[in-house]
Amino acid sequence: MHMNRRTLHRRTFLALAVGAALLATGCTGSGGSAKGADAEAPDDPSKVDGTITVLTHRTDLVQDGTLKKYAAEFNKTYPGVKVEFDGITDYEGEVKIRMNTENYGDVLMIPAVIEKKDYPRFFASLGSQAERSKKYRFTDYTAVGGKVYGQSPLGAVPGFIYNKKVWREAGVTDWPTTPDEFLAGLKAIKSKTDAVPYYTNFKDGWPLSQWTGVRGSVSCDEQATTRWAEGNPWAEGGELRVADTLLYDIVHEGLIEKDPTTTNWEASKPKLAKGEIATMWLGSWAVIQMQGAAKQAGADPDDIGFMPFPAQKDGTFCAVTSPDYNQAVNVHSEHKEAARAWIDWFTDKSGYAEDNLALSPLKEAPLPDVLKPYEEAGVKLLDLDDSKGAELKTIENQSEVGINKPDYRKELVDMARGARKGDPDDYLDGLGEKWTETQKSLGS
Repeated sequence: MHMNRRTLHRRTFLALAVGAALLATGCTGSGGSAKGADAEAPDDPSKVDGTITVLTHRTDLVQDGTLKKYAAEFNKTYPGVKVEFDGITDYEGEVKIRMNTENYGDVLMIPAVIEKKDYPRFFASLGSQAERSKKYRFTDYTAVGGKVYGQSPLGAVPGFIYNKKVWREAGVTDWPTTPDEFLAGLKAIKSKTDAVPYYTNFKDGWPLSQWTGVRGSVSCDEQATTRWAEGNPWAEGGELRVADTLLYDIVHEGLIEKDPTTTNWEASKPKLAKGEIATMWLGSWAVIQMQGAAKQAGADPDDIGFMPFPAQKDGTFCAVTSPDYNQAVNVHSEHKEAARAWIDWFTDKSGYAEDNLALSPLKEAPLPDVLKPYEEAGVKLLDLDDSKGAELKTIENQSEVGINKPDYRKELVDMARGARKGDPDDYLDGLGEKWTETQKSLGS
């Protein structure tokens, strides 16, 4: 899949889905641990040398020279290191094959297909989680046995992208705090404006999987991943029950586009920017895209708003931070020190997160402008404990429910619009049963 700037964080939520599909074919790697399995941080940049190859899914940044510019800046600190980039269109598919050998670059984005427990076989440790977690977000997403094996250079939070002007014209100026208030807002938009209240992006499919990003937002609980891995997210009051019920109600109440089967992701951006669409559930990564679409369409970029999921705990909204691809050092690399230098510099000094208006992995960094509304409204940002992330992924794969795929929500939308028969409560109960049965079979 070609990943361009417009689709930057789409892969954050798609990665698990892609990995699940690839998992069936197996990914054995060359096995064993390599000599010098730790990638130590260099003490003296002037003494670090060697040529390193960085595998990347950002083919657009390779082609337009952006990564080359980052490398030139890197060389001001590390003049002895030559950085070469290998942009891969079908990143997941091709890198999975390469990892059956020892030749998979010096730095790479960790493919979703690799089971977390296998990280030490393929990647060099970046240090202890206890130490790295003091400075960085997302460390537990790649932690095995107390060591961290990858680091994401940026992150995002989920939320509704909306046209502030349209919502204002409908008389809604405060963020809805409950699903019912949110539905009331969409109904006001339908009756008082010409805008499509909510756009599903049904045809492209992947935006429907973004609803899984609600994890932790309803409960305001950093242990949400553990609760999903050990319980039923579709139980009464469960986060997927709340989110999927809201999606069903939006569609059932006729608050979406006329024909979901004809939606178009690229075309939806200028439509939201111009106020023809009022709302879409995506993530903070999409704000810069909508603002860009507004500029191109001659609309006001300031009309693009970003609001959290309509749920509060003790009067506070919550939103969960999530990482993009995690960069790692090939355990077989002959230039681990240089590879580690690149990862550290790219994470700490490159400005990559700022350039993409994304959440910095550095805990002390200020929030990007796109998240200033969250900051001003006191939205609590949660860094989820991902220690049960591997178990959650296994349950998803084995149950075939597909929480990170669009399929089951497509069925739910079809049910809500009358294109297929079924009761939403029975349907969601059925998903929960498949989920919990899988947990029992796995001994969870």
